[in-house]
Order: sequence, then C-alpha cells, then structure tokens
Amino acid sequence: MEASERARLDAYFTRVTSHFSPSQRPAAFLITHLLPERPAFVRAVAGATDLRAVLPKPKSVDAEAQREIESNGFVCDKLSRELFAEPDRAVRYIEARAEGRSVLLLDVGGYFAPSIEMLCSRFSGRIIGVVEDTENGHRRYAELGKLPCPVVSVARSPLKEPEDFLVGQSVVFSAEALMRSRGNILHGRTALVIGFGKLGSSIARLLHAKGVRVTVYDIDAVRRTQALAQGFAVARALGDGLEDAGLVLCATGSLSLRGEDFGRLRNGAYVATVTSSEDELDLASLADVYERAHVGRYITRYLTTGHYFYLLNGGNAVNFLHGASVGPFIFLVQAEILAASAVLARGGFEPGMHEIGPADRATIAATWLDYFNQ
Repeated sequence: MEASERARLDAYFTRVTSHFSPSQRPAAFLITHLLPERPAFVRAVAGATDLRAVLPKPKSVDAEAQREIESNGFVCDKLSRELFAEPDRAVRYIEARAEGRSVLLLDVGGYFAPSIEMLCSRFSGRIIGVVEDTENGHRRYAELGKLPCPVVSVARSPLKEPEDFLVGQSVVFSAEALMRSRGNILHGRTALVIGFGKLGSSIARLLHAKGVRVTVYDIDAVRRTQALAQGFAVARALGDGLEDAGLVLCATGSLSLRGEDFGRLRNGAYVATVTSSEDELDLASLADVYERAHVGRYITRYLTTGHYFYLLNGGNAVNFLHGASVGPFIFLVQAEILAASAVLARGGFEPGMHEIGPADRATIAATWLDYFNQ
C-alpha cells in the first residue's frame, strides 16, 4: 500500500471512530482475515477499544501484515476452532488476557459461539457483546436460541453487498486460474453452485457470464425459485447436480458435501469452496477410500478405483490464494463493525441478535464516499 493510500485509509478510520466511539474503551479480541490492507483496520479497532489480542484466521494470513501489526505492539495469538470449542479452555484464554474487564468479541465465522454462554456466566469480567461479520457466523449464533449477550451481525447489512459481489468475482477468478494451470478453462464447462445466497448467486451470475452452463442447488425452496427466476437450471436433488458438473463450488457456509456425495462427482470434476474445508466438506470420510496426490500447486487429486476428482486449495477458501481483495469496499463493512462495537460499548442492546440502524449505515456510506469515490 502506497503512503498516500495508507494516509487516506487511516484518516477515514479516524473519522469513523471519532463519530462512533464511546467514552469508555472496552477490552477487545479481534478475529480477522489478516490480509495486506488489514493493519489499518487493526489500528482503528485499537483506537476504539483496548485491543488485547488479534487472532488471525489461519488460512488467510499475510506474513507482512502480521509483522506490521506485531511491530506496532499488538499481540497475535494462534486461532483454531478448538480454542473456543471447549468452554473451560475459552474462559481460561479470555481470563489470561483480560481478567476482570468488560470485553467485546469481534468475530468472523462464529468462533466464540460454542463457548459464549460459559464465557458470559463464568468470566471474571463481563462480556458486553459480540460483533459477527459473516453469514456462517450469524447462523451459528442464531441457532443457539436464547443468547446470553447481544450479538450484532453485519452479515446481512446492505453495506456488505458490494463485498459479497466482489468476493464472488475473486472466487471465480481463483478457481479458473487453478484450472488453467492444468490446461482447463471455464468456458463451455458445466458447473454446480451449491448455495444460492449472496455469494452463491454472485458466483452463479459470474460463471454464466463466462460461458459456463450453471446449475444451482439449495436446500431452501425459496432460493431455488429465485435461481429459476434468474434463468439458472435448478437441481431437484444434490446428487443430480453433482453427476453433470465439471466444476462444483460450495457456497453454503455449512456442510455442503458429505462422504457419500463425493462418489457422485463426475470423473475429473473440480471442487472448490468459499469458506473452509471444516465447514463445507466432509473430507475425513474419504481417507480410507481415496488416495491423495498433489498434481499441481494447490490442486489435490482424489483417486479410487474407477473414480477421481480434483480439490482446490485443500478445500479451503479458494479466493485467498490470490489475495481475496475486494478493493476499498471492504472498508464499508469494517466501519460498520466499528459502529457496532461502539453501540455495544454504550450498552445499547439487550441479549439477542441485532443490527445497527439505517442512520448509522447512512453515515458510514457518506463518509466512505467522501474518501473513496474518486
């Protein structure tokens, strides 16, 4: 990032935090994709909170970005699902970093969800709330039912729609780049998009624009009708779509392909996801059936008698192989996370799922336009 771009981004976040920041600064734990532009957001979070630790998502860490934030004095701790899957371990971790404090949890993918009840009841301080960035994480918290603290989700915000569209573009770009490395192209191929939410619908439209014959499968009947209305073929059952697809893109944020589903893939099909293998794919069930071999950079062939398919990036989000950049539009979402953090710090919400209001979103959009509509 050039010095002038860095200065503009820091000025933007300074204006956002000065507008939204409360008088009290809670302790905070930040889970994030540590991409090249992310240190500016980390500094902004630290300006609005007492940032106790940054927990980079393990499959999306830019080494230079991590060095930068660590050189600025921020702690980077290792993140895994296991860290917060076991409530006692989660409580010990938060206690070690923020004993007795009011704590804000900034989440990407529902990492804190399995332990949130125990954190709220046993932590020596107080969990004032969670800010969740993704649809996958939104669902993880919503499925808990009665929440012990407020959870503010930005996953369904209109300010996130530009990011979702551009993430779809980066997913298609990266999938095609890997296929081309083996002499294959998208044009003329058949594809199955599993999940027709914001990301899945963006991916389907972009594939169609590249001359791909796209079929959609979604467990939600409403989304299947939406796909039909937009001109896509819709599989009546997942297996039907798998058998004809040369490319399968999983965009559900939950389990898309179980062990028995892989056997329905046509020979030579490519499989990619937009989240992570632990969320989308039941790969563990294949260990005793398929032999694995790396046949290209980030391409693994799964082979058994009479059947083979290719898995891209080990089943993890394929777009992170090429930077996953969505340009300055990501700063809209990051500003909303800062605004949500300020509302929680002021005690503005009761326990349950929440969103920030349209007036705050309008302020963020107007600020963003002042800095990036150039």
